[in-house]
Amino acid sequence: MASPSTRLSSKPFLGGSISLDPNLRSLSSAYLQVSLRPRIHKNLLLKSLVTEISAAGSTYGNHFRVTTYGESHGGGVGCVIDGCPPRIPLSESDMQVDLDRRRPGQSKITTPRKETDTCKIFSGVSEGLTTGTPIHVFVPNTDQRGHDYSEISLAYRPSHADATYDMKYGVRSVQGGGRSSARETVGRVASGAVAKKILKDLAGTEILAYVSQVHKVVLPEDLIDNENVTLDQIESNIVRCPDPEYAEKMIAAIEAVRVRGDSVGGVVTCIVRNCPRGLGSPVFDKLEAELAKAAMSLPATKGFQFGSGFAGTFLTGSEHNDEFYIDEHGRTRTRTNRSGGIQGGISNGEIINMRIAFKPTSTIGKKQNTVTRDKKETKLTVGGRHDPCVVPRAVPVVEAMVGLVLVDQLMVQYAQCNLFPVNSDLQEPLLPVLQPEEVPSWMI
Repeated sequence: MASPSTRLSSKPFLGGSISLDPNLRSLSSAYLQVSLRPRIHKNLLLKSLVTEISAAGSTYGNHFRVTTYGESHGGGVGCVIDGCPPRIPLSESDMQVDLDRRRPGQSKITTPRKETDTCKIFSGVSEGLTTGTPIHVFVPNTDQRGHDYSEISLAYRPSHADATYDMKYGVRSVQGGGRSSARETVGRVASGAVAKKILKDLAGTEILAYVSQVHKVVLPEDLIDNENVTLDQIESNIVRCPDPEYAEKMIAAIEAVRVRGDSVGGVVTCIVRNCPRGLGSPVFDKLEAELAKAAMSLPATKGFQFGSGFAGTFLTGSEHNDEFYIDEHGRTRTRTNRSGGIQGGISNGEIINMRIAFKPTSTIGKKQNTVTRDKKETKLTVGGRHDPCVVPRAVPVVEAMVGLVLVDQLMVQYAQCNLFPVNSDLQEPLLPVLQPEEVPSWMI
């Protein structure tokens, strides 16, 4: 019998080669020995993996695509919006309203960092109209203080992203948390303002968020009429709770921990009125799943509830089901809305209702136990300027992310199901039939 080293190589197979002992050719297939000998060069393998794996994580959307960029104490932050429809009136002022709601230093219960968050559009808009090409928005950082974070270059802040960024990348920006900072949300708010404008002008869709809990102060659900609550009511106080009595309680709760160098969390409720029917796709791209992903991508988020949420688990099916009826306009409606405006992952035209939980701010002024980057136990007291509660400033950010989801899904639905005439017996046009005086001038 020939030596096992005597081999006859075949053609390449699965990145390697099959080698057979020539003396085995006469044996039955039960005794056939096959050895795979990979012959992929290491550098080629790495190049292939990099090509196949796309894990940058800074882009959201399929048709209305938004990429945010920048770090908390770098030169600035912003976004690039790709896929925005052309001929939409757009200026910096359209974005600035929501950026002002998000900016730091706006009240005694937010971080004292002073940033005007003045945005500048560098591309994608010509003579006041979107061109259909990428829109580049930039907001400079004007009050960065990197020296406030010299201690965290050596030690990890508990419950922050310092340690995990090192674990993932092997390097990180040590000034204010870099990309993990909530300052990254500037780009989300700027792009979200564009999304909300499109939804409002084309479909009459309104997105409103408000604070419904701060620490142990919980706003009763039946106290707010989601059919009629207004932006003015929400913005009437610094905590952005539409009920004045509970707003004062929430402000007091934040003040109590702020003076002690501590922090608290809370809950933001977000509603969507006049959402077009039919948004969302089964099975993996259900609308509530997309909303959950968008909401949970925000800094400090720890929970997401939709419709009846966890409370619905205490009900029976007969108690929880939303029964249908035909309204005075001949439309199919539900008498209750425990489904939260979405059934089977598809919007049904009722008010969309969700709640997002935010943890207490990780960076606090109290001394805490931690470890250093070179794996030594130590104690850390962090300087810098931080929100004692992120929830009031999170309100416009939640609205922005919901807007980005809905405008992207609106485009998906139009492309798949409304490109050709709809089945008028079962479907409605995505866009309402407007009277001539209701049509925005830019549509004409």
